[in-house]
Amino acid sequence: MYFGILLLYTPHKRRVIMSIYLTQEGLDKLKKEIDHLKRVERPAISQQIAEARDKGDLSENAEYDAAKEAQGLLELKISKMEATLSEAVVIDESQLDKDKVLILSKVKMKNQLNGMVVEYTLVPENEADLKVKKISVESPIGKGLLGKKVGDVAEIQVPNGTVTFEIIEIGR
Repeated sequence: MYFGILLLYTPHKRRVIMSIYLTQEGLDKLKKEIDHLKRVERPAISQQIAEARDKGDLSENAEYDAAKEAQGLLELKISKMEATLSEAVVIDESQLDKDKVLILSKVKMKNQLNGMVVEYTLVPENEADLKVKKISVESPIGKGLLGKKVGDVAEIQVPNGTVTFEIIEIGR
């Protein structure tokens, strides 16, 4: 997830609001996951609780305890996802500068050490997936690329040392 912070000042209080930036694809995925948890997982756990309750004494019923614990964890997960959804802001790609690397930029770059050319799309943290060449803007490489323009050289600190990339192309 990519977070933005907004401070609201009132005469007596200061509130911090965290905005969670998502792509439309990420927002749709989050909504679908919440729907699945509510329509499929929640009823399944309720059924497990009912079946365990029917087996008799609840004080010594390990199945009942396990099902109740699973229910609590599921409700916590749903609650956290709904909180994320309530604070989500969809990133409008049409409003992003196409001349520099920002979130949702597709960046083609050349490794200065070995000459290898790679291409990644910078996405919010929760949408990162290296298999499809999507890296988080919160990752070391993502942070190192932000704000760069075509022709710029980015020196990025990674766990193995410093890697230098030349920005070849920026797209959406």
